[in-house]
Amino acid sequence: MPIYRLGSELIFPDPALADPEGLLAVGGDLSPERLLLAYSMGIFPWYSDDQPILWWSPDPRLIVKPKDVHISKSLQRTMKSGKFTIRFDTDFHSVIRLCSEMERPDQAGTWITEEMIEAYCLLHMKGFAHSVESYLDGDLVGGLYGVSMGRAFFGESMFSNCSDASKVALAALSGRLTEWSFDFIDCQVTTQHLVRMGAREIARAEFLDRLNDALCHDTYQGVWTE
Repeated sequence: MPIYRLGSELIFPDPALADPEGLLAVGGDLSPERLLLAYSMGIFPWYSDDQPILWWSPDPRLIVKPKDVHISKSLQRTMKSGKFTIRFDTDFHSVIRLCSEMERPDQAGTWITEEMIEAYCLLHMKGFAHSVESYLDGDLVGGLYGVSMGRAFFGESMFSNCSDASKVALAALSGRLTEWSFDFIDCQVTTQHLVRMGAREIARAEFLDRLNDALCHDTYQGVWTE
């Protein structure tokens, strides 16, 4: 199965043409216009420093409805205790930077390259990328970031330097998105952590149908601080 090489033209092949692992295309750039086109088609970039830009559309796809995010009783107690202060979009750069530095047992190095950090910070400035931050005694100890279009939120990465810090951020995000009637949070690829939090796999074709429906609605563009 061929892997498509992108040039300067702002275009992607049909996601159904991805290889069995989900790899669809290589090359192009990380301009805001290309990134937003990619997300609107169910495609996202994922690559390492020693690779060209790789574009993916996996099948199956992992998603979770905001109202279905599982919040355990112990996590509910933590949230009610006020241990963490939750904020939206107050320090996007630090969140993506800390996500890039997070050591993960299932991968060597990071896929959040300097090029990616610059690109998503620009998306944040344009009002499409957002962060949720968990603070403990004034220090940023956990959080997540992603891209919002229509009523879809594309989760990119999360980090935690303190027990439950990223889970509280995800719970806060799910609450906000439930209030705004978002259709789903895209978790991209399956991890057991996200499955335990309520995510489930669906076929790519179903994901694309749901995405098209979600994109029929206006985007909550801009800063999400209250």
